[in-house]
Amino acid sequence: MTHLWLRAEQRDNETRTGLTPEGAAALIALGMKVSVEDSDSRVIPTAAYAQAGCEIVPAHSWPDAPRDAVIFGLKELPEDGTPLPHTHIMFGHAYKGQSSGRKLLEQFKAGGGTLLDLEYLTDDAGRRVAAFGYWAGFAGAAISVKCRIAQLRGKTCGPVQPYPDAEALKAALAEELAQVDASGDRALVIGALGRVGRGASDLCAALRIPVTCWDMAETTHGGPFPEILDHAYFFNCILAGPDTPAFVHPDAPKAERALRVIGDIACDPDSAFNPVQVYDRATTWAVPALRVHDTPPLDVMAIDNLPSMLPRESSEDFASQLLPTLRALPETDNAVWQRARKLFDQHVAEV
Repeated sequence: MTHLWLRAEQRDNETRTGLTPEGAAALIALGMKVSVEDSDSRVIPTAAYAQAGCEIVPAHSWPDAPRDAVIFGLKELPEDGTPLPHTHIMFGHAYKGQSSGRKLLEQFKAGGGTLLDLEYLTDDAGRRVAAFGYWAGFAGAAISVKCRIAQLRGKTCGPVQPYPDAEALKAALAEELAQVDASGDRALVIGALGRVGRGASDLCAALRIPVTCWDMAETTHGGPFPEILDHAYFFNCILAGPDTPAFVHPDAPKAERALRVIGDIACDPDSAFNPVQVYDRATTWAVPALRVHDTPPLDVMAIDNLPSMLPRESSEDFASQLLPTLRALPETDNAVWQRARKLFDQHVAEV
């Protein structure tokens, strides 16, 4: 019997989940066992999982789960160096040269476990089977607008919090924008045809911020891209790789520019492929804006769990996309899971 163990997230401001009670009930109906860790912070109450037939277990008890249980979560595990003997489904951020990713792979190698990275669960055409992208783009653009509003008030953006839903978020931003003069601001989105780019573009459109939409056709020449500096906002919405050109070079902050806020929604500052070369660390909910130049101001917004700003909508969307693949977890010959295991084997062998 396949045993899926939904762990409680251990990161601050992370209230999302990749499995709803309805999805858990569907897995149980297939003959799978589903254990759910109790969590006071998960956007969906633990009681709803119990009603769906799940076994409820203590929070953060996954290290003691049966060895054959597949541990499912979203964000990082504790960086304590503990060997990892289980199979984990999660966002590992370990395959693009990240320093923390190598440490994670070392933990798996030491424990004999396996990472099935959510970012690399792909169909036969290479498309991700599930992604938080749309809501990451939507929320990332929203926080970037908050950064711009703060600039226009002579300040730097303060702490941000989740919103009940997208309508409440849009209404709050529209009210704040009405109090400042941002009439000349325009945005440029790279990756506009993808989920992340669509989310960022839709938020801007809802707030009547003119958007220039770029995708592969506009960036294949490899740069430079002076048009980025002509827009108040730049949103990086692509998954960078070794062939991705640099969009913002280190000298950009001192250049003549209309650019005021970079929303690096892809957020890979410690990757060797980072195309936004003016910052070196992610920002946080407590400090969402990293000021990289003062006069005129230039802020980088690079929070790496953006969909948590709209946790219920993003969780329900992601879980519905992922459920068909979770249903196939018992199938040893399933191509999606096979590709994920092969990719892990390749990377862990290099550690």
